[in-house]
Amino acid sequence: MSTIDPRIHEALDGELPTDALPVELRPAAQTVRTAADLLAAPVPGASLESRIMAEVRRPAPSPLRRAAGWLATPHAVTLRVRPVWSLALAATAAVFTLFFARDAGPQLGEHEGIAQFVGRFPDARSVHVVGTFNDWRPGTIALEDLRHDGVWSATVVLPTGTYEYMFVVDGERWVPDHLADRLVADDFGRENSVVIVRPVHR
Repeated sequence: MSTIDPRIHEALDGELPTDALPVELRPAAQTVRTAADLLAAPVPGASLESRIMAEVRRPAPSPLRRAAGWLATPHAVTLRVRPVWSLALAATAAVFTLFFARDAGPQLGEHEGIAQFVGRFPDARSVHVVGTFNDWRPGTIALEDLRHDGVWSATVVLPTGTYEYMFVVDGERWVPDHLADRLVADDFGRENSVVIVRPVHR
């Protein structure tokens, strides 16, 4: 003989709201309540036995109605991600970033090229490049020490042509690039470096 959960008794007695019952107990509570209502409401000309048998013989709900009832009932869902799968997802994202989302680089016009400026200044706090391409204005084109090894570099897109330039270290020291294509004397008794920007062949 099966026993009825005490919480169903409390719900039927009005001591506990039906909504407070666990989801799995609600169908049983509804069944007991229906049976109790059947017993409590006399039907003229029908015996107790015939009423109970009519309820028992009621056809089962269709699969569609059962599915609708299941969808309408709240269910707890727990997602567990294993560490191995987390690593696999992270590796997949990294591969996608490396091979499919890489920066295609600057878009160059027909009469543009790339100038690469590189200088070694181990103790510098900042390095900029100035030249005829930016009217010798300090602070406009900064170089970066990406590896923190004292090698500063910058890549600049410029119209094709020949330009004079110098490095400005820490905002005050002007230094020529001795690795440049060539050096030319300026009007101040110093030497400027020369870079030739050629169009990129597509």
